Amino acid sequence: MILAIDMGNTNIVIGAIDSQQTYFLERITTNHIKTGLEYAINIKNILEIHNIRKEQINGAIMSSVVPPLNAAISSAVKKIFGFRPKLVGPGIKTGLNILMDNPKTVGSDMIVDAVAAVNEYPLPAVIIDMGTATTMSVVDPKGNYIGGVILPGLRVSLDSLSSKTAQLPSISLDIPRKVIGKNTIDCMRSGIMYGNAGMIDGILDRMEAELEQPATVIATGGLSRFVVPLCRHKIIYDETLLMRGLRILYDKNL
Repeated sequence: MILAIDMGNTNIVIGAIDSQQTYFLERITTNHIKTGLEYAINIKNILEIHNIRKEQINGAIMSSVVPPLNAAISSAVKKIFGFRPKLVGPGIKTGLNILMDNPKTVGSDMIVDAVAAVNEYPLPAVIIDMGTATTMSVVDPKGNYIGGVILPGLRVSLDSLSSKTAQLPSISLDIPRKVIGKNTIDCMRSGIMYGNAGMIDGILDRMEAELEQPATVIATGGLSRFVVPLCRHKIIYDETLLMRGLRILYDKNL
């Protein structure tokens, strides 16, 4: 069993996984001022909640879009287990051909998602990861990572709407019952949720036109479960896609 960690701008996703199953998937808030010891306490507490002993973890790997926190998280893992995690980045073997202007600039989370999709789903594929930003990555029929799009995430859009307007409140992200809202909160919720669903559907149409064939569409990330039911395309919601991608990369780099 290995510890898989995905460091995002809003949350750090922590999971324990082996070749058979994902044992847990938990999120803690990304905090730039926490020390390695504080993160170690968070990780240790999560393991205890799920009745997993540290002796059961025989390796660790992490992806990160928050480089300033890499050292703290690596130190936290070392304090608990006595070894440092592998870091997804330059030099790690992915088996993925990245056809981008500068492959080194592609987010590690997008690479990990694509690795999992190539190994587990029919190609071509579009992987939607909805977090602080919404990313849509495209893998062609030959398994090449050929690019994608990056959009403002749901909460970023919502926070911007609330903070830049005097009379619009902060609201929760729930699935609206109707498109046509009857009050301010329902109108905002409908605009954010159906607006993002419509945007994703429109981009998928254009991507499939460029690919000249239908694609398998997989969605992951904490906010995907709210938007996927509102989309008109067939989209597979896969909560643990990134965790499985990290396990595949760990095995490739033993």
